[in-house]
Amino acid sequence: MPNPTAAILIIGDEILSGRTREGNAHYLAGQLVERGITCREIRVVPDDNDVIVAAVRELSAAHDHLFTSGGIGPTHDDITADAVAEAMGAKLDVREDAKAILAAHYAARDAEFTSARLRMARIPDGAELIENPVSAAPGFSLGNVHVMAGVPNIFQAMVEGLLPKLTGGAPMLSRSLQVLRAESSVADDLRALAGRFPDLSIGSYPFVQEGRYGTNLVLRGTDPDQVEAGFAALKAAFPEGT
Repeated sequence: MPNPTAAILIIGDEILSGRTREGNAHYLAGQLVERGITCREIRVVPDDNDVIVAAVRELSAAHDHLFTSGGIGPTHDDITADAVAEAMGAKLDVREDAKAILAAHYAARDAEFTSARLRMARIPDGAELIENPVSAAPGFSLGNVHVMAGVPNIFQAMVEGLLPKLTGGAPMLSRSLQVLRAESSVADDLRALAGRFPDLSIGSYPFVQEGRYGTNLVLRGTDPDQVEAGFAALKAAFPEGT
C-alpha cells in the first residue's frame, strides 16, 4: 500500500516579497519523510482570501493531508482561519476551549487579554485543536487540513505534537554516493540503474567543489532490502564514489 500523501501550503506576503526566508516547509518535509508521509507539493500563496480558499480546496482534495503555515495571528491580515473555514464549509467563531487556553496564558503573565488576542481563539466548527506549547494560541485540524503558525519555533512545536497523531506508512530510506564527475557523464548509467530498480527513486544533484564538478547520487525507497540492493549496484557502477 502506498504511503499517505501530503501538500504544504505556506501563506504570507512576507515570503513572496523576500522579506522573510521560508524554512517551515523544509523542516516539515523532512519530518514527513520520517513519518512515512510523502510530500507531493509545496506551494506559497499571498495573504489573499480567495487565493487561499482556492488552494486549500485544490490541495486538500488532491492529497491525504494538507499542512498550512502562517496567518493565524492577532492582526487584521491574519486571515488563514477565515479562508480555511470558508474552503471547508465550516462556521468560524470564538471557541470556548481555545479562549480558555489563551485567557490562562495571558493571566499567568499579567498581560491584558485584548480583542486582538481573542481573534486567535476563533476556530472552525468541528475542528480539533493543535497544541501550541510556546505561545498558547492553538492551531487546528479540520478534516485533512492542519493549520499551524508561521513563526518557526512555534510551527515546529506544533508539528511535533501533531505528527504522532497521524497515520503514516513506511519511512523513506535514503543512501547517497558522491562522485567527482559531471552530471551529464553519469546520466546513462543512472538511467540503466533506474530501469533495474523501478521501485526506487534515484536522483542526481550536481555541485562544484574546489573548481571541480561533482554529482551527489541519491537513492530512496521504503523497502530496506531494495534500498541496499540498489545501493550495492550504484557503488558497482561508480566504484570511485565516496
